[in-house]
Parts: sequence; structure tokens; C-alpha cells
Amino acid sequence: MKSAVIVFPGSNCDRDIAVALEKVTGTKPAMVWHGETALPDGTGLIALPGGFSYGDYLRCGAIAARSPIIPAVVDAAGRGMPVIGICNGFQVLTEIGLLPGALMRNAALNFVCRDVPMTVENSQSLFTSRYSAGESITIPVAHHDGNYFAETSVLDRLEGEGRVAFRYSGNINGSARNIAGILNEQGNVLGMMPHPERRIEAAHGGEDGHRLFEGLLEMAG
Repeated sequence: MKSAVIVFPGSNCDRDIAVALEKVTGTKPAMVWHGETALPDGTGLIALPGGFSYGDYLRCGAIAARSPIIPAVVDAAGRGMPVIGICNGFQVLTEIGLLPGALMRNAALNFVCRDVPMTVENSQSLFTSRYSAGESITIPVAHHDGNYFAETSVLDRLEGEGRVAFRYSGNINGSARNIAGILNEQGNVLGMMPHPERRIEAAHGGEDGHRLFEGLLEMAG
């Protein structure tokens, strides 16, 4: 699978996701600078990494959402290409309208950085097919604005349509209904706050994140 990691000024997890993708797929991803206007030919997966794009000025992900590469990302997602946004990448996905809702400050206004348990809510997507529904996994988080918020009607729709991919096992950041990750209507776009790329091998303390990338590789194969 040929993948592309979108790099914004202030990203600090782009190398982490690149290493994870190469480890699982055997192919180095293209590192696409935000100022580009097109994705590399043959791209089959887009990753928006975590970090602090543009220093989180104005609003997390707000400036990155207006980067020249974004129309190409939106177009690719509309054609069914898998797109994953992790942490700040999740914030960008909500800013560009590929996912509903918004990410707000954590309830205690503290930066949260630790391993957290969560439950797999949907095991039928491109990203979660290697998990079992209801399975408990542990993935690290590292965020200050990870409190997922949406209107009640939106939350009800996400729940009813099975678009909640992951849910925290407890109140981690005040997130509405403990939501840790959501899917778009077509199931090819995933936004999640935890960092699966930081839990892909035993040296990380576990491999729960590895299976997310395995599922994508299996889909591509």
C-alpha cells in the first residue's frame, strides 16, 4: 500500500506515523508538505498526524484546515480513499468537515499524557476489522484539546449509525459519551484522539495499535 503522511508546520508525530506505516506495510510513506496541491500518484491511504499544527493558534487544526493540500485530501476521501486523522489530525478532520463535531479543551484544562483503556465499538470498518466488537484495548493519549463535543442529535446519529469506533473506558477528558474515535458515513474516514502508532510493538508496551494498521493492509491486499 502506498500511503501519504500530510506534514504541517508544528506537526510532531509525523515521523511516528511514518515509522508505523512502514513497519506494517513494508513501504515508506510519502511525506507530503501541506503546501503541495496534489497527492503522489498511486496513493492508497492518507494520514493526518498528531502534533500542534501552526502552534494550535486560533483553534486546533483551524489554520491547517486551510492548507493547499486539503482540497486533494477531501476529494480523495470523497472517492472512498481511507483517511485517518490522529489527535491533531482528528481536529483537522472536523475543521474541514469530513467528520462532525469539534474537539474542545479537556474538562480539567490539563494536558493528558498516559496509556488509557478503551473499548472497540465497531469492528466492521476498514480500520477496525482486526479487532472484536466489545474488545478492550490500551492506547496512549497525549492531548490538551481532546474533549469531543457535538450536539445531542449528532451524537445520537453517530451512535445509531454505528459510527463510534472507539470509546474510552471511563471519563478521560470530559468527552461527550467518552468518545475516542468516530467514522464518517462511508466508513473510510477515521478520527481518533489516542495514538495507535505509539503502540505497535512490544517495546511500546503492547501491540494494540498494530492491528489498526494491519486491518488497512489487509483491506488493500
